[in-house]
Amino acid sequence: MSDIKDFKDLKIWEKGMIIAEKYYLLTKKFPKEETYGMIQQIRRASVSRPANIAEGYGRRSSGDYARFLNIAQGSINELETHLHFIRKDTIMYV
Repeated sequence: MSDIKDFKDLKIWEKGMIIAEKYYLLTKKFPKEETYGMIQQIRRASVSRPANIAEGYGRRSSGDYARFLNIAQGSINELETHLHFIRKDTIMYV
């Protein structure tokens, strides 16, 4: 019998929430002029992963769940791209 009763029992959702919190804290150190730029982009992409996992799980259909997991993967790729950008020589926030 499965120990998973809702999306909050999913380890991947839990890890996604930890990552989102980490990047919310990181972006607090960014310059204020990035409030509507990279800060917002990084925060949205980081929280999108666990949000899509939760939404997909709630759909209760394996096809929908797989589609939302794919969207979550896209958010991870988006977040990674933002992180590469801020680590470039010209934009060093971290």
